Amino acid sequence: MHHVRFRDPAGAVRDGEYHGDDVSFGGRTYDIDDVEVLPPTDPSKVVCVGRNYAKHAEERGEDVPDRPLLFLKPPNAVTGPGATVTLPEGKYCEHEAELAVVIEKEAKNVAAADAEEYIAGYTVADDVSNRDDQDAETNWVRGKAFDGACPLGPVLADPEHLPDDASISLRVNGETRQESSIEHFIFDVPELIEEITSYLTLEPGDVVITGTPEGVNELTDGDRVAVEIEGVGTLEHTVERA
Repeated sequence: MHHVRFRDPAGAVRDGEYHGDDVSFGGRTYDIDDVEVLPPTDPSKVVCVGRNYAKHAEERGEDVPDRPLLFLKPPNAVTGPGATVTLPEGKYCEHEAELAVVIEKEAKNVAAADAEEYIAGYTVADDVSNRDDQDAETNWVRGKAFDGACPLGPVLADPEHLPDDASISLRVNGETRQESSIEHFIFDVPELIEEITSYLTLEPGDVVITGTPEGVNELTDGDRVAVEIEGVGTLEHTVERA
């Protein structure tokens, strides 16, 4: 099943089912154009993983990490499908297509072998990144945590919908820029959950975004971005310059 959070025509936020051209909740069906599709979760935090594809580390001129490289995006960075992301003024920014994991229940000190019990499902993310500031600081707040820097959605896919070798791709204005597969992860999802929860508690609805493959490139004013993950869906958004 593909789940969707949306605001119905009366303004109420609903958790329903996604059917492509329409959504449903409580026995009622709404045309997709008559509702506002929201991010599929309202996380207290987004835990992000850097350099989780060897070829992306290579294109950035950086080493492959020997343990997951972690950083955070706060709730203000989360925005939904169809959003327009405002890029920081005067900064060089890039797209990063990523598989996002949504946590089902409180998770602390979870062994990799048990990690699947804590996964509510998967969605799609674009880790929009301000490289100028990211490359100039060590905590990446300016580079990664600005408003709208984490588009998510449009749906939450049950875990069984994600193939082990799911393809991941990103297009800008119809041109393919990133194309790979999650089988090229350096650290897989269970390993990431084990590492993260050994340091901090993941709450229900929190998100782990799992790193981006090679092909990251500049975003400019008016660009239309589409991130697609096999079995999960396609996240679309636009960008504008401040």
